[in-house]
Amino acid sequence: MSGFFKDTQESFLWSCKQGIMGNFYARERNFKSLMAVLGDFTFFDGEPDRALVEYLPKESKPEFRILVPPDEAWGRLIEDCYRGRSRKIMRYRMKKEPNTFDTDSLKRVARLPKGYTFKWIEEEFYNRCREEEWSRDFTAQFADYESFCTFGMGVLALKGEELVSGASSYSAWKGGIEIEVDTKEEYRRQGLASACCARLILACLETGRYPSWDAHTENSLALSEKLGYHLDCPYTAYEIYGEGSKI
Repeated sequence: MSGFFKDTQESFLWSCKQGIMGNFYARERNFKSLMAVLGDFTFFDGEPDRALVEYLPKESKPEFRILVPPDEAWGRLIEDCYRGRSRKIMRYRMKKEPNTFDTDSLKRVARLPKGYTFKWIEEEFYNRCREEEWSRDFTAQFADYESFCTFGMGVLALKGEELVSGASSYSAWKGGIEIEVDTKEEYRRQGLASACCARLILACLETGRYPSWDAHTENSLALSEKLGYHLDCPYTAYEIYGEGSKI
């Protein structure tokens, strides 16, 4: 595996390489290609291999995956294997710049509107995050709460006792986390996501962890730039949907 994913700046692959979370797959007796899987994400390297592209690992959800090709040849193979079930999208990889953040600016952003409170993800909220679809990925990639405490961290916004927004560790590696942010639909556009992200980034900087950001949409890209990130490069990915899905 040492010859694959060389010089990668993708935190998901760091997590896999360090054995923190995620898995590698290769065809038996064929080590010309490698597939890395972590949560919804699948990455490929080496020679394009149809068997790997078509393989569904046991931890992957058949109804939705994100496949990331390293080049156009892999992309064409993904399109061919999932004809009618794939959507080509553009994602945005942000630069990893430890000294780029303006902490004073982040402190100003990290303020919730009146009526909301912050809560760090401790054991009660670790489990509560998994109860609703919109918040599940705040903790879903961690095997248990002890693993989350060791490698991850996250902060939530509550209105009364209701969990309404948050920023947390989608994944983690030795030295940092990959930020997952979301807000319950009826509470969006109130600055809750920005406040949670700023609070989490500040906590990461205080504890020596890097808060990595990989933007799924242009809205996510804009939010990251508001918080101090800079675009590294856009890249192609494919959303893969289950049999019978309408896309």
